[in-house]
Amino acid sequence: MKNHTKYLISIVGPTAIGKTALSIKLANYFKTEIISADSRQFFKEMSIGTAAPTITELEAAKHHFIHNKSITEDYNVGAFEKEAIKCIAMLHKTNDVVIMVGGSGLYVDAVTNGLDYFPEVDKSIREQLNLKLETDGLEALQLQLKTLDKVSYNTIAIDNPKRVIRALEVCIGSGQPYSSFLNKDKNKRPFNTITIGLEADRNIIYDRINQRVDIMVNNGLVEEVKALLPYHNLNSLNTVGYKELFNYLNEEWTLDFAVSEIKKNSRRFAKRQLTWFRKKPDTFWFDYKTPVEKIISKIETVIE
Repeated sequence: MKNHTKYLISIVGPTAIGKTALSIKLANYFKTEIISADSRQFFKEMSIGTAAPTITELEAAKHHFIHNKSITEDYNVGAFEKEAIKCIAMLHKTNDVVIMVGGSGLYVDAVTNGLDYFPEVDKSIREQLNLKLETDGLEALQLQLKTLDKVSYNTIAIDNPKRVIRALEVCIGSGQPYSSFLNKDKNKRPFNTITIGLEADRNIIYDRINQRVDIMVNNGLVEEVKALLPYHNLNSLNTVGYKELFNYLNEEWTLDFAVSEIKKNSRRFAKRQLTWFRKKPDTFWFDYKTPVEKIISKIETVIE
């Protein structure tokens, strides 16, 4: 490569679309390594249900952030951002291109754009808000947010109590609207990001998801989840593919019903992923069947 600008090629798209396979082909072509930005694949106890790369795939290209944490560790997007940026800087010393792959929009954004930084807030505020949620219900908190920060009221996931409480605690603790801290002073990255999105017709995506869930079950997903039953209260396990099977193992649901719920919730997740990634204006979108040569050609055009 002629120039010495450093590049991060970020591969995004819905679950089960073929991101892992593409990332390995690109890593091999550019003789580089892969950063995983899939927040579920960090955990070594969760392999089948997160569709983590197989041993063969891991051997085909060097991966970072796969099975590097335990579900019992407290790990969040802020910690990931710091570690990933450090890892990318290290890889850029020997290669102008690094590949990043993952469907967790927040984690991808943290690496490419940096996170929003919020002021420290007294813990007692959150405790009071949690108490208010229990006594007065979510609607009371939503109305309070509408008064304090109408922008957030109209833009955040207003049915999610955690999000509403987070926005409110910042409003109350800082005396400023939560929305005023968003998209401010983002860290400038020492590399350029080229984002490649994979897409397909909705019915194809849904078919691929349904097939993948059946494969997971055949590959021993129920056994994997059974081993994690003692930890079912952990936040990392409150996720698609695990929470549904906990209901089956606790004899609340039949296995067939649990599997159909995994499929349904995975399809919903894919829909949210697409909504998130489509909002990014600079993404180059390709059909999931596009030959890799065509994608490489696009990347090289951008680099040149």
